[in-house]
Amino acid sequence: MNAEQQRLNDYQTGKKNWMRWGSYLSERQWGTVREDYSAGGDAWNYFPHHQAISRVYRWGEDGIAGISDENQFLCFAITVWNGKDPILKERLFGLTNGEGNHGEDVKELYYYLDNTPSHSYMKYLYKYPQQEFPYTDLLNVNRSRNKTEPEYELLDTGVFNDNRYFDISTEYAKAEADDMLIRITISNRADEAATLHLLPTLWFRNTWKFGLTKEKVNMQLHHDTCIVTQHENLPPYFLYFQQADKVLFTENKNNKSLLWNVNDKQPCRKDAFHKALLLNDFRALDEKKSGTKAAPMYFVNLEAGESKIIYLRLSVNDIQEPFDAFFDDCFTQRKNEADIFYKDLQKPGESDAHAAVRRQALAGMLWSKQFYYYDVNTWLQGDAHQPAPPAERWQGRNNNWQHVKAADIISMPDKWEYPWFAAWDLAFHSIAIAEVDIAFAKKQLLLLFGSNYSSPDGQLPAYEWNFSDVNPPVQALAALEICRIEKEQTGKADLTFLQTIYPLLLKNYNWWLAREDDNHNNVFEGGFLGLDNISVFDRSHNLPEGGRLDQADGTAWMASFSLCMLEIALQLCNGGNAYEDDCISYFNHFVQISNSLQQIAQCWADDNTIDDGFFYDVLQLQDGRSIPVKLRSIAGIIPLLATTCLNKELLNNAPRLKTLLHSFDNTTNKYQIVDTAVDESQTLLSLLTPAQLQALLPVLFSEDEMLSPGGIRSISKVYENGFVLDIDGVDYGLKYMPGESDNGMYGGNSNWRGPVWMPLNYLIIRALRKYAAFYQQQITFNFSGDLITLGEAASELSMRLLHMFLPDDAGSRPVHGNYDIYQTEHFEDLILFYEHFHAETAHGIGASHQTGWTGLAAAL
Repeated sequence: MNAEQQRLNDYQTGKKNWMRWGSYLSERQWGTVREDYSAGGDAWNYFPHHQAISRVYRWGEDGIAGISDENQFLCFAITVWNGKDPILKERLFGLTNGEGNHGEDVKELYYYLDNTPSHSYMKYLYKYPQQEFPYTDLLNVNRSRNKTEPEYELLDTGVFNDNRYFDISTEYAKAEADDMLIRITISNRADEAATLHLLPTLWFRNTWKFGLTKEKVNMQLHHDTCIVTQHENLPPYFLYFQQADKVLFTENKNNKSLLWNVNDKQPCRKDAFHKALLLNDFRALDEKKSGTKAAPMYFVNLEAGESKIIYLRLSVNDIQEPFDAFFDDCFTQRKNEADIFYKDLQKPGESDAHAAVRRQALAGMLWSKQFYYYDVNTWLQGDAHQPAPPAERWQGRNNNWQHVKAADIISMPDKWEYPWFAAWDLAFHSIAIAEVDIAFAKKQLLLLFGSNYSSPDGQLPAYEWNFSDVNPPVQALAALEICRIEKEQTGKADLTFLQTIYPLLLKNYNWWLAREDDNHNNVFEGGFLGLDNISVFDRSHNLPEGGRLDQADGTAWMASFSLCMLEIALQLCNGGNAYEDDCISYFNHFVQISNSLQQIAQCWADDNTIDDGFFYDVLQLQDGRSIPVKLRSIAGIIPLLATTCLNKELLNNAPRLKTLLHSFDNTTNKYQIVDTAVDESQTLLSLLTPAQLQALLPVLFSEDEMLSPGGIRSISKVYENGFVLDIDGVDYGLKYMPGESDNGMYGGNSNWRGPVWMPLNYLIIRALRKYAAFYQQQITFNFSGDLITLGEAASELSMRLLHMFLPDDAGSRPVHGNYDIYQTEHFEDLILFYEHFHAETAHGIGASHQTGWTGLAAAL
């Protein structure tokens, strides 16, 4: 057990809370649903970026390279100023959904370089222009561009030309659970001298305004180079710092005069540091020696190419020499321990380049933890002694989720673009996180099943913009993947975890049966199911002529859910009848779903023949007509995912199920969904028949259809000139778009009409490996002139996904597209894990830090 594993063990056994502090600070709290108290739910405009400087948050805090305690009472982050910007750089800037030509988007350069599960060592890099930050240029150019044009990014503005920027590296090393060493390295990358103003900032989340804190909250100067804090929920913390040019204090309170034109005689408000530096007027702050927000201030003068290091330390200990030799030694030790931790995780045959990608992906996963706070009933009702929110909100967003009371550390999809959980994202996150922290992965997967999240009838909240929406039910699959990863690491599966999550999954499974199968015919709907704009119409609203959509993916997801539940129940079988009865029930339901989906398939298959192996949605009109939506998309590939391969040893746990499977008559059932090896060593259950699988594979792996340089496309390339569905003279159409979306469906910032998405590709690889385990060499197909097996197909797809992040001989990584700067010094090792990827070039698009589910790259 290495040092990091020992820390995790100490935390899990209750010996020491190594998780009390971590990278739990959001990177955008403004513009969120939680901070929106408007009548109509206009979150972006109710609390915009420019007000965040002066206005107090209710439900969280944000910052750059920030940390907080696990309840986010006390926060720390960096603030910088180049002497030219109209505001201090206190938080990351980006465009709102209405300002960007492809929806919301952060416009900054920052990178998650390293992190460990206990946050014993963390490193974050922020690149800050020395010229005035182009706020107005970014806003105006993006506003002027239409949806067919690319986004205008910070690198496009020219502010990084001639290396006129600062690299600001923020590192943390924990000496103990409550003793954090902080090292901020500022490097001038330009060929001339430059000055940076640095304000490492410590502040309290404002809890007193909302009646959440009874006693006085305060921080004050302990001596010239130390600030001490006072909070009823925390022990006193000491922030030690090297001699500063000034030490500033203010209050984390609203600037009422600026915000609402209300007379406010107190000058020391949330934005006081901004005003003091910009006006070079510190008179109001010079006499203030206490407050709820504080920062030592450094004027850092750097010659060309020079670097300087600032030391700080946040600790519960009163330390006489906080920056003695132990300080640097601790950083060296924690960094070495992190190296050993990741070295021990390196897989056999893994190259150093691949290992570096995995480490940066996992660093992103760990930096993307966030304290998520949202009490829906309080949010709707409002706080005591505060203005009552508009009454319309009781009929608005999330009004039927008043039981939700969230105050947890949660893995976020992207702490700027999506600083809120999403049900299916979180399931994928748990798989990637399992590579480094099994216990946290399990906790994340279990979280949304709690009574303070899940509805009484078993529905899981989808995401904060609409908890009632429906995401694909991938939680049972994630539970199996977590157990598989743990078994690979330790040699044994955690049956206690499966016993815990099983009844919770069953409740959600029953909700799906009751809610999404309206006609009780084992054909499921579900709406957009996370695939945003994948269809020719919005699958969640206003279907043509009041019709109903029988969804191939919704039905296939339920088939997959059935098989995953069967496999979990089978692992829990120990000779008793309860779980075996459940196994048989899930199998019977899988058979019913399979038959229903295959019957729907007859709506589009000509003369009962197999043409391409795809399944399609079918629009059921009120006059009785059935209209297949014959669009080759990843939604039609979801049936491929509904498969499992059960070995003889596992089936021996359930003899009645084993007999049922081995005696199953595919001929009587019409469709071959069960296949048992001649020696009965393995049994395959699959929604696809062998003939459908054989028909699908050549299309799936055709570069003229679904296969791109970076993985499987979300829509076939054959629709470059468009696809049109005529319904009674009305055309519904779309076209293959390998990059950004050209429409505003579901916000317009996600595109499922071409690009490559990591989570679905991960599941395709998983399915191919299960088929390969059963068929071995029996099934082959033509790929680029060669016959390949299913296992080779899975490896080919895996390598294409990884190829996006790996450098070629010239040092270029496809993920960075045409930005040659990433082949230069100080950029060449930096990797971004985007939301999705261009289907022709493999460069990243969408959210630039969605290490969330793109972090699955670490699990390939």
